[in-house]
Amino acid sequence: MPSTTYSRLELAAGCLLASLVLHGCGSSNNNSQNIPTGTKATLALLETTDLHTNVVSYDYFKLAEDKSLGFERTATLINQARQEFPNTLLLDNGDTIQGTALSDYQAIVNPVSCSQPLAMYKVMNAAGFEGGGIGNHEFNYGLPFLSQVTGNRFNVDGLADPAAQPTCKGPSFPQVLANVNSVKSNAPLFQPYAIINKTVTATGPDGKPVSGTVKVGIIGFTPPTIMSWDKRWLDGKVYTVGVKEAAEKYIPEMRAKGADLVVVISHGGLDDSSYSPTMENGSYHLSKVAGVDAMLIGHSHQIFPNATSTVSQFNLPGVDKVAGTVNGVPTVMANYWGKHLGVIKFDLTYDGKTWTIDKTKTVVQARSTQNADKSYVAVDPTVAAAIATEHQATIDYVKTPIGSTDFEMSSYFADVGDPGAIELVNQAQADYVAKYVAANLPQYAALPVLSVSAPFKSGFAGGTDYTDVQQGNLAINNAADLYLYPNTLYAVKVTGADIRNWLETAAKRFNQIDPAKTTQQELVSSFPGYNFDMFTSPDIRYEIDVTKPVGSRIANLKYKGVAIDPAKEFIVATNNYRASGGGSFPGLDGSKTLYASPDANRDVLIQYIKTAKAITRAANGSDRSWRFTPVTTAGQVVFHSAPGKQPLAQAAGLAGITQLQADDGSGKSLALYAIDLSK
Repeated sequence: MPSTTYSRLELAAGCLLASLVLHGCGSSNNNSQNIPTGTKATLALLETTDLHTNVVSYDYFKLAEDKSLGFERTATLINQARQEFPNTLLLDNGDTIQGTALSDYQAIVNPVSCSQPLAMYKVMNAAGFEGGGIGNHEFNYGLPFLSQVTGNRFNVDGLADPAAQPTCKGPSFPQVLANVNSVKSNAPLFQPYAIINKTVTATGPDGKPVSGTVKVGIIGFTPPTIMSWDKRWLDGKVYTVGVKEAAEKYIPEMRAKGADLVVVISHGGLDDSSYSPTMENGSYHLSKVAGVDAMLIGHSHQIFPNATSTVSQFNLPGVDKVAGTVNGVPTVMANYWGKHLGVIKFDLTYDGKTWTIDKTKTVVQARSTQNADKSYVAVDPTVAAAIATEHQATIDYVKTPIGSTDFEMSSYFADVGDPGAIELVNQAQADYVAKYVAANLPQYAALPVLSVSAPFKSGFAGGTDYTDVQQGNLAINNAADLYLYPNTLYAVKVTGADIRNWLETAAKRFNQIDPAKTTQQELVSSFPGYNFDMFTSPDIRYEIDVTKPVGSRIANLKYKGVAIDPAKEFIVATNNYRASGGGSFPGLDGSKTLYASPDANRDVLIQYIKTAKAITRAANGSDRSWRFTPVTTAGQVVFHSAPGKQPLAQAAGLAGITQLQADDGSGKSLALYAIDLSK
């Protein structure tokens, strides 16, 4: 198999790795290569993105295999691509080290030591990754952890001087990030780019095989919105610069140092609205920066190219969802959780000085781990074997018993009113905040304490992507299922007017329904389920009128039976993401934070269950604060959930729910349901 490491010629010349990946080595072009003009080579870029530590095909919440995900299946696609193409370059887009119980176990429960690589990086090293970017979720566990596990010595406040920091085990490949800088040094937190000297097998003009070096420059970007999402870790320590400005600064440097190809690794989707240095999804604008040959994008958990995609970002002007280009730049997004492998195949010709791309022969693909017959590719057995110890330790941890429940807590029908998987979270958060305020903030003791949470798993990834905690014993894995993210508990002081605005934003979860329309109408919009915040308390009641436009849907908003005074003050328990601006809820920008707890929402929930011991539907899963405003519609209003779950809707007291089709045709193991909004 062709070399997938750095050029042996450069290494033999004594070029140090750090110098190699950051600055490049040797001359600024390839004219020192002893290969004839007209030599041709094929190079395929392979992309993984948003792996979120799904190393094996396993759901730690359900303690069961899940063949639809896992790097151990992506690895099979990688092996196949390496057999297919004479030269490949394997790159990761980011959001790699957070997302499962395994990642939390290694970051929080039993932190990985400096001398050991993360399980995720261990298998990536073994798979021969040659470069990677940094996503927003890399920052979730804080800068000290990120510094350690990536093997970087960050020069930021709160950490020792870089010279005094140990060298820890991290990835064996360069990680690049160009738009996050240290406040302390004003220098990039990571190396902004790397130039990889890729040894390729090629064919000379005489048809004989030759070997050469292609200099591939990689440059990385993460959403600037990390400054809100992880404010507690990043504020005052790092700052972001606009992705476009960073690209325009560094890409000319990369070219000057001999980069034949420039590959943008952007952990962001496509947004063609007016450019802003703080915009979350800047990849569309990056495609317009001079000198970009390819883009590997992510963050949105979508597939690109995809000829049938109805996702708005892939139907923008200049975006070719069939060929896989954005403003003419070959671009791929390989879904998430290891479900796909991105491929961009280039045909290259050596002109005597540099390698050029034959753009007429470029091919872009997102290859699925699911076969046409709905089966899945086999696993690469070396992946699970490499992390068997870490995997089993995580399973043992999440099996730790903490209580019991007399009902099945699920989010299958959270979109239509079932609070069964949400109320317990709200109760735990409110209890924690109320006790803290009473003990430490007596000046606010008279203010009511409320709580909001959302159905974090609401079917985005298909019929298995729902919270489902079975009746019976409760363990830590169940608490992790109820609270998916490693957020910390925050409390905000808001007014009645703020609460109304909060709920109006959450109500974007629904499409506007026309009662007179006789054809089927989809109830649920593309607004993420994790932003569908809701109260679940007997003290607060409200209606959502889905016949009204966004911004005017909340009706009959009451606190203890009385219309909420817009000026009345409340304390609301939430998480750091929401309190600091995550989701762009009006007024929630960090300025209203009353208490930034050091404790994770999930740990608060675990302790609450341990104290309560016996969880019941009557006490912990039946308080529904909101209802749809009753309306009779001429046609059916439909939504999607897992098949065969109608008894759970009935057990939750939801009326007017009917399963229409056991398979909605989406290929995601979802059923089609109807809801009678008049009930």
